[in-house]
Amino acid sequence: MTVPIQIRELPPAADAELLDRLLGVDFPTLGHYLEEGFCDPALRRVAGERKLAGRAVTVRITPTDSAMLHHAASLVRPGDVVVIDCGGDLRHAPFGEVVANALAARGAAGAVVDGAATDIDALRAVGLPVYARGLSLLTTKLHGLAAGGLNVPISCAGVPVRPGDLVLGDGNGVLVAPAHRLAAVLDEALADDAEEPDLVAALWQGGLLGELTGATNLILDPRKG
Repeated sequence: MTVPIQIRELPPAADAELLDRLLGVDFPTLGHYLEEGFCDPALRRVAGERKLAGRAVTVRITPTDSAMLHHAASLVRPGDVVVIDCGGDLRHAPFGEVVANALAARGAAGAVVDGAATDIDALRAVGLPVYARGLSLLTTKLHGLAAGGLNVPISCAGVPVRPGDLVLGDGNGVLVAPAHRLAAVLDEALADDAEEPDLVAALWQGGLLGELTGATNLILDPRKG
């Protein structure tokens, strides 16, 4: 069943200080403290080399029709991450050279496509961080179907995404979560990162990983866990 068009206001700007602090943490370290919000590993970075951190602007398109995405690209603000729900279609690519340039020109932080991208050489030349499930020569069209949504709750690679959620990405994948959830674990994650060089150095000096992390005690005496 086709869902009628829904267009809502852009979410408030993200906390710039929080984003700066998040860019300072190793994103996989957040995986020590969170379980939800991690996108399917099939979603991979296909363009761009810098870490991604920004506010989610959500776009839901109907398979084969990217009119809503083009409209959204006209509205994004600096620091936005456009997250695209393709309705399960993995064949038609809604995101290519023109959309990437449109977003980059408006200062967007990046894009996450739960589907295919195209024009890979051009995307890499633009340098905008882009995540997708794969690449395709088959593209969407501008049908203008009476369906789709902007700034509505969507699903992306198995993760619910709400407008204004924070989107983090690096070469390992993508994490989407509310700002307050990330802020709650950030201090611990930064502390872990600060301690890691000493841990690695201890390993090269003959230390045993299980003893250094306490894992061996947990295995041999589970009551200490």
